Amino acid sequence: MAGIEEIIRVEEDGALSFGNYKADSKQKKEDFEVDGDVYKVKTYSEVTRLEKNSQLLYESIPGTAVFGFTQKEKELSFFVEGAEDAQITIELEAEQEYKVFIDDLQLGKMKSNLAGKLNISVDFNNGKQKVAIKKA
Repeated sequence: MAGIEEIIRVEEDGALSFGNYKADSKQKKEDFEVDGDVYKVKTYSEVTRLEKNSQLLYESIPGTAVFGFTQKEKELSFFVEGAEDAQITIELEAEQEYKVFIDDLQLGKMKSNLAGKLNISVDFNNGKQKVAIKKA
């Protein structure tokens, strides 16, 4: 699947799916409400960005498609695919340590910066990748 036709949608299990890395021009959806939270997504081949209540939640350069994005108290997880390797920024709690997993392989522990941002790189040589970030 190249992307999310609706740009953003809620799956049956309550997870979010969003993004379209094959779009040549910017696509965006604002004021997408889910359980009292307001989401905004901007996506195309260069970038995919998701905001929750006007704060960055996810950003990838270049653009990606994200499936099954769920955020719980101590874990965030999703599947991601793209046309080329991507740099992904996730905003979490400031200066916290997290265990990062890609396809169930632990990459190690990483600490978010003062703004709560955590950066990871994902390669798509093996297709869609599963990403899980767990509070250490």
